[in-house]
Amino acid sequence: MKKLIVFVCLFFSFNSWSQNLCRTHILGQDELIQKNELQKYSKYDFSNLWIQTDNNLVYGIIGENYERILIKFTSLKRSKNNTNEYLVTGKSMVKSNICDFSGKITVVKIQELKKLRFGVDDEYKNAGIKKQGLLTAVYEFVEDKNQKGSGRFSGNLESIWYLDKNDLIQYNNIEIDSDKYFNNAFVGKWKSNNSGKEKICNWADYRVPNVNCDFDKGAGELNVSEKYQKNGWWVKPKQNWWK
Repeated sequence: MKKLIVFVCLFFSFNSWSQNLCRTHILGQDELIQKNELQKYSKYDFSNLWIQTDNNLVYGIIGENYERILIKFTSLKRSKNNTNEYLVTGKSMVKSNICDFSGKITVVKIQELKKLRFGVDDEYKNAGIKKQGLLTAVYEFVEDKNQKGSGRFSGNLESIWYLDKNDLIQYNNIEIDSDKYFNNAFVGKWKSNNSGKEKICNWADYRVPNVNCDFDKGAGELNVSEKYQKNGWWVKPKQNWWK
């Protein structure tokens, strides 16, 4: 009986460990000032954060089997009526199925970093950086209901940024050479327009956030494990597939 109890405990312990998620947050809350500075930063335009990275380096998954999804923003601009809202159009692709979508990103929190980071060997120490921090937002993108396999994306977004010497918001790639680096983490779900079925759907720059730790075995860059490669990761997308 004791052996059975031990076995059951070990089984659930191992199962729980195997489902641990990796890259759940870009920055730890202990690194950030807790005050929400949303009003302070409302005068700044953050739109360039989400259009900087080459689309070949934006990686995403959809569904429990981690099928590959590609996301491309084709336009992104700040709303004239709400300074914390950004209007988005784009395209998604799963296998060979491409859908158009439109929607918005709404910034809900801006936190500053307690201590500035200047990269390897303090490369950016004399660059005149004023502030660094984390942006938290919610998003909702709706695919064209007339297109096959369309649905709705929704969830939370985290992006890291810095304020440069010219008082402009910049995409924070200062620590891009770090193995832990990723940015623009979209974490949420996709809901079918037809069936109402929901699937997990996450994507980010350079890595996939909030996935099982056995998904990505890469050190310096994304390297999808063999367990998941058959789910769309073997095929290299056509260049400019969104055009």
